[in-house]
Amino acid sequence: MAVASDHADTTKICSHCDRAIPSSNIDLHYAHCSRNLEKCKICDDMVPRKHADEHYSTTHAPVSCSLCNEMMEREILAVHKGEKCPKRIVTCDYCEFPLPATDLSEHQEVCGNRTELCHLCNRYIRLRERIAHEVTCNGVPNNTAEIPRAIREAEREHAARRPPPPPPQDFSTRRLLFTIAITSIAILLGSLLFKENQTPVN
Repeated sequence: MAVASDHADTTKICSHCDRAIPSSNIDLHYAHCSRNLEKCKICDDMVPRKHADEHYSTTHAPVSCSLCNEMMEREILAVHKGEKCPKRIVTCDYCEFPLPATDLSEHQEVCGNRTELCHLCNRYIRLRERIAHEVTCNGVPNNTAEIPRAIREAEREHAARRPPPPPPQDFSTRRLLFTIAITSIAILLGSLLFKENQTPVN
């Protein structure tokens, strides 16, 4: 008989399930246990023989992540979905927009460069620098930021509508004298030619 004795007077250990059974019931227990139960090779739990396959498929069989389709052990699926899956949904630190984890870095690179007005110092601060700024902000307004935003925008629009200035007049004194000299010579030559044409021919 496949029985190992433990406390011979009260209980015995079933050699099939390793449980302590009252000595008076050990024969009946062993017959039932060996016929109906099977030890799981992975977790050592005793499971009914007819449900052994179901136990394996629902407890130990590799499963596929519903987000990224990666195969893994069932025990780590929850951790994978919550912390490691590249397709899990996470939120941007700056705008709290939900998006897949694989896109988070690229999104935050752009989103963190957006600016918001600090109401203490009236300066525009990048979102990525907001926390550090809040720690160090002394509330002293920035001179350029003291001008209300609407006025600054109006000035920008007005400047945009203004016609472009004419090209700078870069006439040096030497150039001016040269132009006058050429003009004078042209007038002198012109008058001489005019006089020759006016002289009567004998």
